[in-house]
Amino acid sequence: MAALLWLLIPLVAAVGAGLWGSWAARNRRTGDVSELNGYVRFREAMERSHTGTETDSLDPEADTLPPVESRTDAPAVH
Repeated sequence: MAALLWLLIPLVAAVGAGLWGSWAARNRRTGDVSELNGYVRFREAMERSHTGTETDSLDPEADTLPPVESRTDAPAVH
């Protein structure tokens, strides 16, 4: 009787593996539509965030920070 119990362990494992395999290989109905929509939204957001900043960063004449002496956050050195 004990030998039969030991044989049930691999049988239960095989049935469980078969059930999991059939669940993992199921036909998903969502497809790529939601992923492609997310990618389109990502591209649009990236295009909006880069609008107008590329030409500013390429301009060597642009001075974005005031000189060190006039900044209020610079520590006083004596």
